[in-house]
Amino acid sequence: MASKINSSNSPFLCKLQTNQPYNPRIRTVAFSSLSDQKQLPKTAAYTVEFKSLEACKLGISSYPDFDYNAQGGTGTGIVTVVEDKELKDQVSVCFDLKTLHIPPLTTTTTRFLGLPLPPFLRIDIVPELFQGNIGRESGQVDLEFKAKFLFSAGSIYRAPPLMVETVLTTEESAGKMRSGRGERLNGEGKCRLVGVATVEPIDDVFMNTFLGLPTECLANLNALITYSTSSS
Repeated sequence: MASKINSSNSPFLCKLQTNQPYNPRIRTVAFSSLSDQKQLPKTAAYTVEFKSLEACKLGISSYPDFDYNAQGGTGTGIVTVVEDKELKDQVSVCFDLKTLHIPPLTTTTTRFLGLPLPPFLRIDIVPELFQGNIGRESGQVDLEFKAKFLFSAGSIYRAPPLMVETVLTTEESAGKMRSGRGERLNGEGKCRLVGVATVEPIDDVFMNTFLGLPTECLANLNALITYSTSSS
């Protein structure tokens, strides 16, 4: 079952483009809220690169947060300038799911209560949607995110997918149990994205009981967002 979004949505004005050819002659510049940085193009499409970093956290129900090293997560999206005058600060981005990778929670990437996850436990994250808006001047980011979380314990147990759907934002995201506040893009393109979602019960009595479903989960991610334009 799909989860309910707990953070407010900004308008999502883009459509996913998976067959868009990329220009191999590119130059990478960080998004920035600083006025002295290079301005984004006013027309045409260009690409944006997403990278997840270290020092992230994931939490669910009333359990303490997992310390999560998401270093190595990547994604490429198509960016277009929003023409709406009321949204003149924003660009719209849609990430190609074929290029989007988020590291699994394993004994090497995740710690709980200071200890690594047991080697046999694994949580894979399979994105189904990643798109939204980026503020060119403000540095605000709002990205709609939907993914399957796949819990497994070796070859013995594999739970049905947990669906998580939220808006990862640099602003505040709050539910009834969980909340977080992000950080806007700086001059290097770094930001902190947070998102709260309600996770609905699945067809698995053990998982429903263990996690107390329905419940809330929180994602707190350090990320780097840069874009590439054609060079002359």
